[in-house]
Amino acid sequence: MVLNYLWLAFFLVAFVVALIRLLMGDTEIMKTLMDGVFDSANTGVQISIGLVGVMSLFLGFMNIGEKAGAIRFLSRIVGPFFNKLFPELPKNHPAMGHMMMNFSANLLGLDNAATPFGLKAMESLQELNPQKDTASNAQIMFMVLHASGLTLIPVSIIAQRVILKSNNPTEIFIPCLIATFAATMVAMGVTAIWQKFTRKQWVVIVAAGAAGAVILAGLGYYLRHLSNENATAFSKVVSNGIILLLFITFLLGGLWKKVAVYDTFIDGAKQGFDVAIRIIPYLVGMLVAISVLRNCGVFDYMIQGISWLFASIGIDTEFVKALPTALMKPLSGSGSRAMMIDAMKQYGPDSFIGRLSCVFQGSSDTTFYIVALYFGSVGIKKTRYAVSAALLADLAGIIVAILVAYNWPWSH
Repeated sequence: MVLNYLWLAFFLVAFVVALIRLLMGDTEIMKTLMDGVFDSANTGVQISIGLVGVMSLFLGFMNIGEKAGAIRFLSRIVGPFFNKLFPELPKNHPAMGHMMMNFSANLLGLDNAATPFGLKAMESLQELNPQKDTASNAQIMFMVLHASGLTLIPVSIIAQRVILKSNNPTEIFIPCLIATFAATMVAMGVTAIWQKFTRKQWVVIVAAGAAGAVILAGLGYYLRHLSNENATAFSKVVSNGIILLLFITFLLGGLWKKVAVYDTFIDGAKQGFDVAIRIIPYLVGMLVAISVLRNCGVFDYMIQGISWLFASIGIDTEFVKALPTALMKPLSGSGSRAMMIDAMKQYGPDSFIGRLSCVFQGSSDTTFYIVALYFGSVGIKKTRYAVSAALLADLAGIIVAILVAYNWPWSH
């Protein structure tokens, strides 16, 4: 229901703004809008088809791991924690292992790996869902946690800063960690309130927050004392090494359990094409709506309005120039990445605006894309409070990113 109203609102707002601009003499606005619509429709299909190879690869290996018992083994390890967050799941259900692998890939900034794991997790959760067209509590908690975008190593952001000749490409690492961790804790907390968690469940959330803060502080301290070259090398080795280790572990486990590994891989890989085709209409619909909202100029007007508002009450407005990245991130990952790069090119990668844009980019994930992709893959139309919870987490990430940026050494 939320997506229905949101989708309609995007088009209505874009139409009204475009009509006003047309009456004011902007004769190109309609062409701009329609060009964007057609481009976005093509992009939706290209994204879906582009997922076939990666998803087939990962789903194939995941099928081997599942047959070898790796998924259930992982489920037993994370079971005590996940049982509190997902009380509807049976003990040691395979969905726990799938979700854990999704979160692990996200932590390492491996978007391509996280997506197949996430889709498999959503499929496993859908098997337990009594109302197939309505998101279950477990599916909402999983989607919101994924959309909060908790990432330990923002590899792609660091790489872009290297390309743009930053003097210290990895300096945004710790600020990104702080912002994305805050977004994830808010996502978990807000969803827990909606789902009326018990006191014991809240104890688990508090404990997870405390443990995560300690781990992130330790990792941040370690990487901050590495040179740029060594930190980048460390990130690459950890990120890619873990995925390769995962594949090898699945293969060895399959051999140990006497699984026909190649045939099992093929059976799992076949699912990649089916899922990719199934999500095309959902992605096209969402990307087209985002396109008309962006191309009609709504974002520009929002930035001008926000800047005027903060200036009128005497608050520094320097951060507003970096806001397009934050506002675009829930709508489009590629769009926000383009805005981050544009900010670094215009103001410099080591400027306050350039750095803050990077922190915005690393503070959350593409909420609407994830909603359309994950819920669409299993045919869910009623998302309940999932979008609201995810957007609150995004807002928390934005606020914390601004606070960190103004209190970090580079602001002085």
